[in-house]
Amino acid sequence: MDPLLVFVADVWWIAPAMIGAGTLGWLGLRGQRTASARRLGLDAARRDVSTARVAVTRGRADVAVARADVARTQAELSAHSASERDLAAARRALAHARQSARAASAGLRAARINLRTMRATMPRIGSDPAEFPLAKVMAAHTAVLVRWMEYETDPAKAIAYPEMSDGRSPVMAAFLREQSIAQQLRPSSAAARMTPADFAAYRDAVRRVENAFDAAEESVLRQASGQAKPLGYEFGHWADTAQDLLWSAQRAVAWSAEAMARVRPPTSPPR
Repeated sequence: MDPLLVFVADVWWIAPAMIGAGTLGWLGLRGQRTASARRLGLDAARRDVSTARVAVTRGRADVAVARADVARTQAELSAHSASERDLAAARRALAHARQSARAASAGLRAARINLRTMRATMPRIGSDPAEFPLAKVMAAHTAVLVRWMEYETDPAKAIAYPEMSDGRSPVMAAFLREQSIAQQLRPSSAAARMTPADFAAYRDAVRRVENAFDAAEESVLRQASGQAKPLGYEFGHWADTAQDLLWSAQRAVAWSAEAMARVRPPTSPPR
């Protein structure tokens, strides 16, 4: 028999086995990634608890050091080598350390509550990927941007609440600063792989964006509530804000284009 045929007869099973192993390996890797994505919020919450525990330990150590410093300063005061001002400063440092330690303890309690919540609400196997932790945080981020875009692109709102489009306003400057940080941390898509640390950083940044925008909106609406005027109260006011509206619209389009580019799936080449 031809040696080549003999060789093929001996090793014919290798190719199907390799294909099957590759398929199983790909399915296993995909399953691991899906499980990791489902557990991302839980893993980040566990990390938060660990970080909070470290903060509590550090806070207790700082209190012990500050208490010892007060005792030392009192002894030096008795020996006339320290002043009442030194003792007052040491006591203020102790009060600050105690306050920080209490805040750290409160942070640990909050982290533990969040861990229990994440454990109870972790998406089940087969859940809609839109319910995964990263997808939900990205959706919350997008929701804030949509609210902001309404003030940027709606002429009526832009006229009624110009401060919401003014980056020089302190409240809007704070929001834009937090938004810039969150945008840098935002992944390219909800399917992107993230470590618990990176997810926690993005999650916290989005929370700060939400809080900053809520504070800005509340401040602006509260100021406008006592001095609201009809949209056409001054014809010249439209001319004064025309350039601002154009700039706001251009900025909104730029933000929208960037957001769409981040979330748009890659297009396959035509066949």
